Amino acid sequence: MKTFLLLFFFSTVVYSQTFTSIYFKNNSYELTNDSKRKLDSLAKLNNKLTFRIFGNANPLGNKALNKILSDNRAKTVSNYLEAKIGKNIHLASSEGLGISKQINDNSSETLLAENRRVDIFIERFFEKGEKISRKAYPSFFDMKIASMKVRDTFSLPDVNFIGGRHVWIPQAKPKLYRLYKILNENPTLEVKLLGHICCDYENFDGEDLDLGTFNLSFTRAQSIKDFLLAMRIDAKRIKAEGAGHLNPVVYPEQTELDRVKNRRVEIVLLKK
Repeated sequence: MKTFLLLFFFSTVVYSQTFTSIYFKNNSYELTNDSKRKLDSLAKLNNKLTFRIFGNANPLGNKALNKILSDNRAKTVSNYLEAKIGKNIHLASSEGLGISKQINDNSSETLLAENRRVDIFIERFFEKGEKISRKAYPSFFDMKIASMKVRDTFSLPDVNFIGGRHVWIPQAKPKLYRLYKILNENPTLEVKLLGHICCDYENFDGEDLDLGTFNLSFTRAQSIKDFLLAMRIDAKRIKAEGAGHLNPVVYPEQTELDRVKNRRVEIVLLKK
């Protein structure tokens, strides 16, 4: 799962929360130089923000020791930021989660490394009664290829998902066949599928109830990629990423329709 630090968050009202991660070597809670540079950039932000810090570990070794290791990672990041931040940034919490928030199955060293991390949630609180209703991106199905621009984002109308799962709703199936047809008829196109979730604002990403991993936005994008691969679209033409809840269409979600709108996958044009 990719991580994001969306700096343009701070000049808009679209995001309630953004997120970034700091990574550690195995069995270590020492900051690398790259991690210090990332934390230095966060500490220089001038907006009124709240940081919440959560340490994590991969499941190698003893469960109790991994909890301690995750606590130490969170404290290391918190202490470093506390010495750097200005008065506008509030450090609300620092907590070690042990191995409870794995974002993948740890089946390779690369995946193990992604769980040796500290997640930093950067929050901007909405005023009471404030609500976002963002206009959807143009539909990928209605655009002519010639008029599309590389790096533009498009919506996939009706490509929405069952809550807590990477299973799409029945209305999505005909639209996915249309997506396949467009890609099949335009073999030079390369795209990124970008998954989203609703509702879970305590975590960057939601729990996939089918897999037990905390990367639901990614598994939603991956499910569509898997569908396209089964239809013999070349895997090199498709990337899948998860954006968690960073870019809601509607916030806060007050109805089931609001929640459905946010359980979606969008598409980014990478190459024509």
